[in-house]
Amino acid sequence: MSDSVPADEPAAQHSMQDHSPTGSIAKLAVGAIGIVFGDIGTSPIYAFRETFASHHGAPGIQVDPVHIHGVLSLVFWSMMIVVTFKYVLTIMKADNKGEGGSLALLALINRKSEGALWTAPFVLLGVFATALFYGDSMITPAMSVLSATEGLQYVHPGFKDWIVPIAVAILFGLFAIQARGTAKVGNLFGPIMLVYFLAIAVMGVMHLVAMPHVILETINPLNAVNFFITDGFRAFIAMGSVVLAVTGAEALYADMGHFGRKPIGVSWLAFVLPALMLNYMGQGAMVLSLDPAGAAEVIKDPFFLMIPEIVRIPVIFLALAATIIASQAVISGAFSLTQQAVQLGFLPRMQIKHTSASAAGQIYIPVINWGLMIMVIVLVLFFGSSSKLAAAYGIAVTGAMFIDTILLAAVLVSLWHWPLWKALPLVAIFIIVDLAYLGANLIKVPDGGWVPLVMGLAIFTLLTTWGKGRQLMRARMTESALPLDVFAKSAHGSAARVPGTAIFMASSNVGVPSALLHNIKHNKVLHERVVVLTIDVQDVPYVEGPDRIEVAALGEGFYRMTMRYGFMEETDIPGALAGTELCGAPFEMMKTSFFLSRQTLLASDKPGMAIWREKLFSWMMRNAESAMEFFGLPTNRVVELGSQVEI
Repeated sequence: MSDSVPADEPAAQHSMQDHSPTGSIAKLAVGAIGIVFGDIGTSPIYAFRETFASHHGAPGIQVDPVHIHGVLSLVFWSMMIVVTFKYVLTIMKADNKGEGGSLALLALINRKSEGALWTAPFVLLGVFATALFYGDSMITPAMSVLSATEGLQYVHPGFKDWIVPIAVAILFGLFAIQARGTAKVGNLFGPIMLVYFLAIAVMGVMHLVAMPHVILETINPLNAVNFFITDGFRAFIAMGSVVLAVTGAEALYADMGHFGRKPIGVSWLAFVLPALMLNYMGQGAMVLSLDPAGAAEVIKDPFFLMIPEIVRIPVIFLALAATIIASQAVISGAFSLTQQAVQLGFLPRMQIKHTSASAAGQIYIPVINWGLMIMVIVLVLFFGSSSKLAAAYGIAVTGAMFIDTILLAAVLVSLWHWPLWKALPLVAIFIIVDLAYLGANLIKVPDGGWVPLVMGLAIFTLLTTWGKGRQLMRARMTESALPLDVFAKSAHGSAARVPGTAIFMASSNVGVPSALLHNIKHNKVLHERVVVLTIDVQDVPYVEGPDRIEVAALGEGFYRMTMRYGFMEETDIPGALAGTELCGAPFEMMKTSFFLSRQTLLASDKPGMAIWREKLFSWMMRNAESAMEFFGLPTNRVVELGSQVEI
């Protein structure tokens, strides 16, 4: 990944120790229930309902025992294959020093394969999965909050006309509080979601008591097979809605670094999976207990109609709270993913605010927050109901799941060295299931499925343009680079030396940074100690203290320093310098000046990128956060020197 690293920014490669979360499994498991399972936990509100709705001009599936048992069996086996076997028991073992997610997995593959040629397509796949996650981050809050707000019409019919305004107000409030941090609110997430899962499980049991045979019918895979035999293509179309039951499965892997693989696995198998399936089976049992006319009416919103009248209001508000929590989790995930993308060189520097002194993962990125808010509210206003929005939901998730399977294949064969006879059957099962769900969702493209695809393509273009542009810029800057040791000897006698320390930021370990060349050319002075500093972001989440800094003394008061960070860490240069004496003496900030190179891009017809992408890259570069603020440099000790670069 070092090829696509920005100048004055991160590059990459070292191996450090694991930073898995510590604490009791029970406490971590409760925390996971609050954060990780919000998305998949709110799926019962709409997944079962949407499976029986009419789609793409095809009539809805008939509401009878054959189809209800078939859909429930599909839901159960989807959860077992996709969530339990694929993510919990397989992919989550492919962690990058405790961290998960597409970018962390991509960094792991890149590090272990040592830049092999076959990794290039996997880099593009990982980047596209990242782009799809941003699309999911926009659709999930819109879908979740809108579906729960629709339940307010069962509190009072007068709420029906206010569903969209109320959903917009809730979403605006949710994004508005992000700047305050979620540490305190986060402490409430676990208990609230615990109560929510218990409530939906109890609701399911209340209806299952009268029809316990639904449990056996659900776990019988022959019912899922019979569903396809009976309905054929309509059953395939229905898979586009059944997959809504497993949306959020990718969050288990992405949030693994916060809680660890074992607590997430325990909470899923022992609590979340049983609660979800009891609710789905309860919805099916309730519909089966009614006459055809009643079943046809109830299937339009079984989740809310299965709630007993006496507790309907508190349970509806509990569901609304659960959807807000699910939205919060995906927003926090977008912040975390953005930080990784910036550090790994796929996005320009952005303002990243830390909202908690104790929790490193508690961050806030204003541009991402407000960009997501605008898109989420536009989606709510554009689609107007969760049923219409369901057409857009699923493509981003199934696309990301499919890419995770491809990346997993690379891990099994190239990193874990599984023999093909062992790896191929497992990967084949996952790919067949993923392709089936992806294909069923692609049918939704004309009805709104184009939205996440367009979003994903736009974000993919931004990510790859930035990565490629920085790669070309670094190549142009190093083409005629003068070796630093040669420069140190020649410059020693040709410039006056002044007291103090000068630190010149460099994007590469090769050559002399342009700021140093311009300084001696125009000012004709050198500080008595000159340090050329490169920030090197590793393909690991965290870097330990002894491995943080490496220094090479070049003589004549010149030093080349490399400062290493993990892709989950904040880059704090003054803090790191305060603890080192590797350059002959301690660093005193009041006697240290930082020199930064500011490049102005000149688009040209040189081979490498299309002109429109060069102009896009130039725009991204102009709007990037300044290196001074990103690296935490003292404002009164920074000097910027500009230069022009053609790519």
